[in-house]
Amino acid sequence: MAERRYFGTDGVRGRVGEEPITARFMLQLGWAAGRVLSRHGGGRVVIGKDTRISGYMFESALEAGLAAAGVDVLLLGPMPTPAIAYLTRTMHADAGIVISASHNPYYDNGVKFFSATGHKLPDEVEEEIERELDQPMRTVDSSELGKAGRVNDAVGRYIEFCKGTIPYHMNFNGLKVVVDSANGATYHIAPQVFEELGAQVEAIGVEPDGLNINLDCGSTRPARLQQKVLESGADIGVALDGDGDRLIMVDHKGEVVDGDELLYIIARSRQQIRRLRGEVVGTLMSNLGLEHALQKLDIPFSRTKVGDRYVMERLQATDSVLGGESSGHIICLDCTTTGDGIISALQVVAAMEESGESLNALKSGMRKYPQQLINVPVGEGFDLEHRQLRQAVAEIEAELAERGRILLRASGTEPVIRVMVEGQDADEVARLAGQLADVVREVAAG
Repeated sequence: MAERRYFGTDGVRGRVGEEPITARFMLQLGWAAGRVLSRHGGGRVVIGKDTRISGYMFESALEAGLAAAGVDVLLLGPMPTPAIAYLTRTMHADAGIVISASHNPYYDNGVKFFSATGHKLPDEVEEEIERELDQPMRTVDSSELGKAGRVNDAVGRYIEFCKGTIPYHMNFNGLKVVVDSANGATYHIAPQVFEELGAQVEAIGVEPDGLNINLDCGSTRPARLQQKVLESGADIGVALDGDGDRLIMVDHKGEVVDGDELLYIIARSRQQIRRLRGEVVGTLMSNLGLEHALQKLDIPFSRTKVGDRYVMERLQATDSVLGGESSGHIICLDCTTTGDGIISALQVVAAMEESGESLNALKSGMRKYPQQLINVPVGEGFDLEHRQLRQAVAEIEAELAERGRILLRASGTEPVIRVMVEGQDADEVARLAGQLADVVREVAAG
């Protein structure tokens, strides 16, 4: 499933590719989406947003555009992206729209679409919406205009759903948790989920002002969380991003536990309680230590291109239930239809409760290998299949053998080649990464 975002650069103007957009564009986007959804039999859409200041403007513009196309709108207010996926499905809406730029700063914004099933909108439908954007906007007759309403119990519905993803008899009594909501969409939800399950909660990143989302907090900046966990003597720290679909955790020693380690913990727990189906899916950037740790447990593991859409496609193609990325975007398809930071955190804490082990002890079953990433600037049309480069890769792969791996890939956002070497020995990894980066520079220089 594709995910297309229309990002803003200052909350009012923005880009689709390189084209400037305004609030008028969002109005047109709402109308185009409404037109397409109407053709597919849809007449009702839910809209949620994160806490960045431009969300108010974009919400109003999308609402007006959808109504102009004859589509009814249900406004959910500030809600995590995965909550929109859930509520779209359970409220029997025809589509869900999230106004968010995820882990980006406040001055970015954008939209994500969900289908009626709570999955990303199919590529062909999104492409149809993009084609409709080029058409002149025409409002339906007054008698056919869409209506708008607000859902006042959306938060409570989602909290109960999250709690229902762990065994009903389980509680977190005696567990001390620091929750960092990144001043984002989970600020009024994540702490309450853990409190209602019995945990003692200290909440940070729960004072959004429209401008401080993801600012020195959350899953991309866990330093403050690490400090709070140590100061308060907490058992764990939970760090979410601005729209609540990513998770990074901190153990009682103040050590960060990333997406690969969390994926390992959940997979091991699922295997032990006989809930693991199919394979575990990672990406090309997943740490080799995860692959080797799963091999020891006889758990199949596969890699996809970087991006949650590719992880999801592989999960669905193999009838598997668990996958994710190092960034903390973890998908538990036996619980929900998309990546969900709160639900992923609950699965990890459930694993702690079932095993009686600390987060630090659980992560020790996987050894993260040292990784060196070097970005090498290159010109347009750089040949990753160049003979000299292929030869250098083959030589380094032979030297690493089963002790490491190499990844060369072009960036999708800037003119660089990403050179990644991973292995058991940090000094060897650094040496080989520098050696391969030099070859890339030679080839780039011609």
